[in-house]
Amino acid sequence: MRQVLGPCAVGGLRPEYGPGTLLVPDQFVDRTKSRAATYFDGLPLPDGTVPNVVHVSLADPYCPTGRAAALKAAWGRDWEAVDGGTLVVVEGPRFSTRAESLWHQAQGWSVVGMTGHPEAALAREMELCYTSLTLVTDLDAGAESGEGVSHEEVLRVFAANVDRLRDVLFDAVAGLPETADRDCPCASALGGTDPGFALP
Repeated sequence: MRQVLGPCAVGGLRPEYGPGTLLVPDQFVDRTKSRAATYFDGLPLPDGTVPNVVHVSLADPYCPTGRAAALKAAWGRDWEAVDGGTLVVVEGPRFSTRAESLWHQAQGWSVVGMTGHPEAALAREMELCYTSLTLVTDLDAGAESGEGVSHEEVLRVFAANVDRLRDVLFDAVAGLPETADRDCPCASALGGTDPGFALP
C-alpha cells in the first residue's frame, strides 16, 4: 500500500461551498498545536531505532495523481467536485469561534476541518501518496449567521452523503496506478536520502 485517500468532514468557509460540496484540496494550512507531525525529529521510534533528520518538500502536499483520480471519480458520478482549494486544519475537537472562522475566510482559505494534518506530512515522509477528499457538512460559523456549527448537523449531512462518497472512493481507487507505475513526486520525496529505517 503506497497510496492513501483521506476523506473527511469539513466546514465551508465560503457560501458557495455549502453542505454536500465535495472539494479536493491542493493545499493545507496547519493550525494544530499538539500533534506529532514528523518521523524525522531525531527521537527514537518505539522499537528503539533512531531515524535520521530528513527534510522533505511539502510545497504541494497532495498527490497530483491521486487528486486527478478523485476528481475524475466524482465527476463520473455527476458530483460537481471542486478542483483545488486550501484546507485549514485546526486542533479540535471544538468547532471554530466566529472570529476564527472570519479570520480563516479573510486568508482566502476554502474549508476548515480537524483531519488532514499531520497525515499528509507523515505520508510524504514515507514516500506515500496522500489525497484529501473533503466533504462539506456545514457552513462554518463565520460563513453564516445563526448558532454556528452543531455536531448533529455534521453527522446528518455526512450520513446523507456517505453512500456517494463511498462510490467515489471505490472508483478513485480503481483509477489509481499500480504502485510500481507511480510517477508522481511523492514516490521520490526523500530524494534517495537514508531515513535511518525501512520504509513501509
